[in-house]
Amino acid sequence: KVSTDDPEIAFCTLANREELNPEEDSIHHCLYQFTRNETLTETNKLLCDVCTQRHCGPKNNIKGEKKYIYTNAKKQMLISLAPPVLTLHLKRFQHAGFNLQKVNRHIKFPEVIDLAPFCTAKCKNVAEGNTKVLYSLYGVVEHSGTMRSGHYTAYVKMRAMNNHLSDLVLRGQSQASETEPVKGQWFHISDTHVQPVSVSKVLSSQAYLLFYERLL
Repeated sequence: KVSTDDPEIAFCTLANREELNPEEDSIHHCLYQFTRNETLTETNKLLCDVCTQRHCGPKNNIKGEKKYIYTNAKKQMLISLAPPVLTLHLKRFQHAGFNLQKVNRHIKFPEVIDLAPFCTAKCKNVAEGNTKVLYSLYGVVEHSGTMRSGHYTAYVKMRAMNNHLSDLVLRGQSQASETEPVKGQWFHISDTHVQPVSVSKVLSSQAYLLFYERLL
């Protein structure tokens, strides 16, 4: 979809992303890299229909072929609609020659995350004036093993119903004001084995999938 927003605000975010200074091997750094501003030049130039029509007009050239105009451009992927439930899928493999190799290093992730630095300034379901879009962690999927075999386990927080989240899902809006993690007990689940664990245990896991519910 082609955006016709004012170029002055097209790349603006709800919160200043330049103040983040995200730590390496963290989920913030992953999001920062994924939503970074890219310049498209040389072989990556953008085919511009407006430029093509302006330079060539509606008619074809002498050879009967239309001359397409490519131009330098900027590209950035930002969140335009903050979801009620945020699911983050970490890419845990890399190419090693002709083979795939699992990435085992720990990626740091917080109990509460703010998506505002990664949302457009006109994010559709964020109240005007809000500069925070907060989410609370409630689930983690972890994979142990290699690319060929392994075992999946999960960490899940047992908590009270989030009425604000229900309002967001059903009505598209919420009057939520909480900024702290949703209270509850964490459990580690591996097949039929279930045992309570601490938050620190959860945050030290080798996350493969992260599940957050919206607070604000």
